[in-house]
Amino acid sequence: MSRFLPLIGFTLLVVLFGFGIWWNTQHDQHEIVSPLINKPAPAFALPVLGEEGRTVDRQSLLGKPYILNVFGSWCIECVHEHAVLSTDVKALGLPLIGMNYKDDPKDATAWLAEHGNPFNLVIVDRDGRAGIDFGVYGAPETFLIDGKGVIRYKHVGPITPEVVTREIQPALAALAKEGS
Repeated sequence: MSRFLPLIGFTLLVVLFGFGIWWNTQHDQHEIVSPLINKPAPAFALPVLGEEGRTVDRQSLLGKPYILNVFGSWCIECVHEHAVLSTDVKALGLPLIGMNYKDDPKDATAWLAEHGNPFNLVIVDRDGRAGIDFGVYGAPETFLIDGKGVIRYKHVGPITPEVVTREIQPALAALAKEGS
């Protein structure tokens, strides 16, 4: 029997490898499910870009749903999604809050001046601590937060028109049904 142990071990490895390949083909590798979905957004108090002395906290954004977009001037993909934020996302009629992530505020200001500013408000998370609390892996990431401050949707990566149509609009429709 001991002479078959290597063959049995090899067979188990092949089965596990095959299962891993099958599993990866059945699941979207870009989909990262956030444990914060349907939980209150983390508490934060962050400075407002370009408004010395003004901070915004989680409480001040309560009352109506909003979209929080994590971006940085250093982020190549943020440039790609910028036009979609400026048109498709703005057309949803929700406040669009930018969270400038791990960036120098001067660089962020210059980047927004160059590309245009689609945001109603830009908050600065220079050290990335608020981003960590939100479970941010990097930029861009986008959250839909309801009027009670509960995270209802998260998208990792650039927003595209298809994402707006297939994911964000249905999430908004679900909020409307709930009356959130």
